[in-house]
Amino acid sequence: MKVAIYARVSTEQQDLKSQIDLCKLACERMQHEVYKIYADDGISGVKTSRPAFNEMLEDMRKYRFHAVMVTKLDRIGRSLQHLLSLFNEFNRKGVHFIAVTQNIDTTTSAGKLQMQIMGAFAEFERNIISERTKEALKTKTGVGKRGKDKKPRKRRGGLKKPKIYPQEE
Repeated sequence: MKVAIYARVSTEQQDLKSQIDLCKLACERMQHEVYKIYADDGISGVKTSRPAFNEMLEDMRKYRFHAVMVTKLDRIGRSLQHLLSLFNEFNRKGVHFIAVTQNIDTTTSAGKLQMQIMGAFAEFERNIISERTKEALKTKTGVGKRGKDKKPRKRRGGLKKPKIYPQEE
């Protein structure tokens, strides 16, 4: 079976090479042929459009391989909606999905169920990270691009003047 390997990292702390090596090893073990390696470096999984990812999808639409292999489900995407639409397209094209470290293989019913559950958890994890980031930013008042010693930005139309109501006697 011809397999497309996809690897993605969003930070410098992550390693593309280790993902690729793990997938290559799995291909050898499963006796699959590596069609091509697609890798996006420094791009978030939240983005549905990524250069190597887009190239892989184009090759998939031309039936150039039979399966997509990643190390973990969240390497291909973090949004459950995006993952489900992606896997629907995989199904229509007869392309299987393999996540090496999570033992997901969509050639089986159990693998399809596990993939859907893992997709939900990947989206949940992303939402938790986003919530934590937003909370942390709330506590960092006055810090940011303008610097902590700068005056706060004015709202559109300038600062609102306080309303003064006449006092009744």
